[in-house]
Amino acid sequence: MKELNAHPAGYERKYAVRLIVAVVSCVCVLFGCDTANMDASTAVAPQPLYQDPVYDGAADPSIVWDKQGQRWLMFYTNRRANVAGLQGVEWVHGTPISIATSKNGREWDYLQDAQFNGSVVTETLWAPDVFVHNDQYHMYLTMVPGIFDNWSHPRTIAHFTSADLLSWTYQSTLKLNTEKVIDADVIAKPDGGFRLFYNDEPDGKSIYFADSEDLYDWQDKGKAALSSRGEGPVVFYWQGWFWMIVDAWRGLSVYRSADLDSWQQQSGYLLSEPGKGEQDGVIGQHPDVVVQDGRAFLFYFTHPGKILSNEGTDDASTRRSVIQVTELEFDGQWLQTDRDQPVTIDW
Repeated sequence: MKELNAHPAGYERKYAVRLIVAVVSCVCVLFGCDTANMDASTAVAPQPLYQDPVYDGAADPSIVWDKQGQRWLMFYTNRRANVAGLQGVEWVHGTPISIATSKNGREWDYLQDAQFNGSVVTETLWAPDVFVHNDQYHMYLTMVPGIFDNWSHPRTIAHFTSADLLSWTYQSTLKLNTEKVIDADVIAKPDGGFRLFYNDEPDGKSIYFADSEDLYDWQDKGKAALSSRGEGPVVFYWQGWFWMIVDAWRGLSVYRSADLDSWQQQSGYLLSEPGKGEQDGVIGQHPDVVVQDGRAFLFYFTHPGKILSNEGTDDASTRRSVIQVTELEFDGQWLQTDRDQPVTIDW
């Protein structure tokens, strides 16, 4: 158990800000002030948005509304960034899926690790994708059969269901193009049924897809018609288009489609240039998107320590990762974002 004063970096600053806001609110009640402007400023999301207090390795966010609990939940791969003595890439293995919770979408607190039932559940869990259909929660989860110091081992995508979003029951392991697949993302098709996009690692880390009528039985359909490679795809509908945003390892590539079959790629990459915000001075990676009240919010993670001065360093300072958020803008054709602009969230 961590000591009570062993808070992650930024903890004191965040709570000092909250104290100042509370004091200002009391002054406004007593003496009057422009509360509308104050409300807008206090609804600004912090940077970073979230740091994991256990392993300091939050990555691959997937955000969902918990209808029963009346709260937002963020599921994420919890990489063991601060664990000493791990060799190679052991720190990205042995990873639980952790959950953070929020009442408003901008203030997040660690809740617990997700619990998985079934004899096939492995020691290494990656990249959860939570999908809601008819009040049933589904998760498509990457599983790796062990803890390894290299990337040479198989990985599969498994399907779990839950009634409460905390405890998950195994349903099946999907039969996809290969036995080395990661990063599932599911969306409802416009003509009925569902489509799952994923990363096929042996084929140059290309994006593939599978279709299902019921979220249980899946038929692999081969490679998606994209003009480049990537991982961590997230697909959503907004502004009259289906969009796919993919981690291209130099920022995020963007595609649009009218039917989920034919895709056009946007020129350039989102989050390819370092931001100026706290722990945001590197590229953005493995995103999720939440469309709420007509606005689209892009959640992503960064490795704050992976800067030029740390090149070649492999320790807790370069392994650690945090979750950030920025708002997407539609320019009439494509998606843009300015990661340095304050993001107001009050869901």
